[in-house]
Amino acid sequence: MNDRRPEGVGDDLVAAVGKASEAREYLVRARGALYEFHQLMGHLDLLLGDAAEALSDANCTDRAAALRDGVIGRNALDGRWTFQIVEEFDDLYYEPVERHLRNLERELMGGQRHVFESEMKEDRRSTARPGHEGRPPAAWSEKIEVASDESG
Repeated sequence: MNDRRPEGVGDDLVAAVGKASEAREYLVRARGALYEFHQLMGHLDLLLGDAAEALSDANCTDRAAALRDGVIGRNALDGRWTFQIVEEFDDLYYEPVERHLRNLERELMGGQRHVFESEMKEDRRSTARPGHEGRPPAAWSEKIEVASDESG
């Protein structure tokens, strides 16, 4: 039995909110890719600084100066370092979209997340089999759903 679906909510609505939930997962992945880009670019710039130092130490001061003047500290986009790109994405896209998606769950699913996936799990699992429990038997956090009966 699944107790996540609010009373009176039909299959079509669960599926629609499930699509929005899947979209959120892609939103999170896109944000993670952007943060990865931010970290990669930052590390790249630091490595170029190390390369410029090594070139100076190897008496290639002109090449070191060219790296320092033309490449190191360069904007990734017009007028922006990657931290600015991340902040702009977070402020102008991630946070508003995340807020809308949370509102859908709160208003249409009684605040329950992953109702569609929870029901899919119930349909696919073999009850009373090890490794197929519906919920853990106990948890230290009250936020964790625990089994309400022996079948889990």
